Amino acid sequence: MATLQQIQRRIRSVQNTGKITKAMELVAASKMRRAQSEALAARPYSEKMRSLLSHLAERTSIEEPDVLHPLLHRREQVRSVEVIHITPDRGLSGGLPTNLNRRTAAFLLEKQPVKTHIICIGRKGVEFFRRLRQNVVAEFSNLGDRLTLEEVRPIAQVAIQDFVEQRVDEVYVQYARFESTMLQRPELLKLLPVEPQAERTSTTIDYIYEPTREEVLAELLPRYVEGQLFEAVLEAIASEQSARMVAMRNATENANEMISDLTLVYNKARQDSITRELLDIAGGVEAMKG
Repeated sequence: MATLQQIQRRIRSVQNTGKITKAMELVAASKMRRAQSEALAARPYSEKMRSLLSHLAERTSIEEPDVLHPLLHRREQVRSVEVIHITPDRGLSGGLPTNLNRRTAAFLLEKQPVKTHIICIGRKGVEFFRRLRQNVVAEFSNLGDRLTLEEVRPIAQVAIQDFVEQRVDEVYVQYARFESTMLQRPELLKLLPVEPQAERTSTTIDYIYEPTREEVLAELLPRYVEGQLFEAVLEAIASEQSARMVAMRNATENANEMISDLTLVYNKARQDSITRELLDIAGGVEAMKG
């Protein structure tokens, strides 16, 4: 059985750990609120961009079906795919990195025997696929918690260039979509070729584009791909901070429970020690009387 001093040292150690996890929970909560607001603010822009792109692509394909932008071109046979895999750089975020890695690995297994390329954003994804000896063509890590579109644009340009030069036939992005503080859902989005969504509105609205519809579409398509990837990164950051806050809260609660259990063990051990000392005193008194 552990001595009183050992139990006291264990209690102090757990208390220090609890203070650290509590501080990390507060930091993650602060970052989570900012990341959530940025992710939610980006959604209306992406929805409007998709709507505008759908209108442009639909009108262009109807009026000039022979003129098709390279980013809209669907390959008849898919020989290779590329996945932009977004994971956290650091741990202590619960099972989020594991869920994302497993989801992408399962997708790659479904695509076999198609050749696969992986672009990793975040060290957790890089480490996972390096261990599996997968074809990681590019990796981006330590990008920070507050990214801008300019920092994400080079990643999108790598995917666009690979697709236009026909090194890959499809490009997907795997990320964690923020649903709520307690729920982050792995999401797989097809990035290239761009597939505009069908217009849901029943009314026909025509717009005047300057200089031409084709030129506007050609300018918007790369911006659309960059915007989709930027939104995915913002969602991933919000999900990471939410998962880390919840994980640190759980760790703090576990530390408090462990302290309570250790305190109970300490009190029992101290009571046993006092009882033995009293018995020794009583035995000594009886011996002196004899």
